[in-house]
Amino acid sequence: MFGKYKPMWGEKTQLKSSYDAVIIGGGLHSLATAYYLAKEHGITDVAIIEKNYIGFGGAGRNTAIVRANQRTQYNVPLYKEALDLWPVLTKELDYNLMFNNCGNLNLMHSEAAMKAARMTICTAQYHGVESHLIDAKEAKELVPALNISEDITFPIHGAMFHPPGGIVRHDAVVWGLARGASKYGVEIHQQTEATAINTRNGKVVSVETDRGTINTSKVLISAGGYSASLINKMMGIRLPVSVLTIQAMVTQPLKPLLNHVVSSGAYHCYANQTLKGEIATGAHMDQWPNYTTQTTAHYIKHQAEALSEFLPCLRGVRFMRIWGGLADMTPDMAPIMDGNDQVEGFFFNCGWGYFGFKSCSAAGKHMAEFMANGEAPNILKPFNLKRYEEHKLMGETAALVTYTPDN
Repeated sequence: MFGKYKPMWGEKTQLKSSYDAVIIGGGLHSLATAYYLAKEHGITDVAIIEKNYIGFGGAGRNTAIVRANQRTQYNVPLYKEALDLWPVLTKELDYNLMFNNCGNLNLMHSEAAMKAARMTICTAQYHGVESHLIDAKEAKELVPALNISEDITFPIHGAMFHPPGGIVRHDAVVWGLARGASKYGVEIHQQTEATAINTRNGKVVSVETDRGTINTSKVLISAGGYSASLINKMMGIRLPVSVLTIQAMVTQPLKPLLNHVVSSGAYHCYANQTLKGEIATGAHMDQWPNYTTQTTAHYIKHQAEALSEFLPCLRGVRFMRIWGGLADMTPDMAPIMDGNDQVEGFFFNCGWGYFGFKSCSAAGKHMAEFMANGEAPNILKPFNLKRYEEHKLMGETAALVTYTPDN
């Protein structure tokens, strides 16, 4: 006979009438923030409120790629710290996160792209991140399956090789952080919907849920693609965020053939081989704001055509599963991590687009410091909301994002 079932992150607890801090959203940024609040700052009386189940959103709907080869001086240090934390967290949590720093190979398909890559590499190297520009032949030495001939739509001119990057098992990170946070006393309440945040005299005083009122002086909304609409609904703050669907899929299992993560901006395609041998591949985002996670035949066709060109050995391989997730995009493709000058104790973390998984460890660590001390750490200050009012966009990419009133 097996013993009584016990969740990995502890026995289910009753929702209390008050907590020192409440975090709305059960994704990786929320879990990491709660973990570091308890571990680093001794704030253990924390409730994570999740409408569905932990890992429901982007945390469980990504292709598990991690890297620190972003473009701007503000982003690179944050992602570098996140990348460095994976082996640290594996040890701290005593949980195998399956981190594999197999390296990222970003393909370049023109001389203009090669010149842009040089700038990105210089930024990375300046911040101590290993990154190299290589030619097409060197790229093929790293990935023998690459097609570097001239008879494809976008011939490969070279690549940006980022050895420290790789992949992490995303659901293992969800479970590991949940277990780690709960060991410090953090409570995780699934199937619990937050419906309102109450304030008094410019301070947060409570959170309304479908299971009752929670008295608290600190609230963080960190709910991935749903964050902007929740912040607007609960606090009346309208954010320059558009939510778009991004799709991914996996093939049938294959023998090892892809030793690195391979991506191409020209083809709007990226791929890595999982521990099960599947080729996990993702496409670009849908081009219109929406909250659906439905998938389309268009992207299956697109991925098959793209992979067949620069990885021709995959022709005839079958796709087995496809899924969709939500990407909350800002105009400069950089996140918004901020508090509210008008309401003490309210914090929000959103706008990560498709970079959220890559950053969750470091972002959670610094958001925990922000919540604990009430002062944004220096590394977070460039990511405040005021940058849009002051026209100080980061330039991570020339993203075209539709700003709609209902976001």
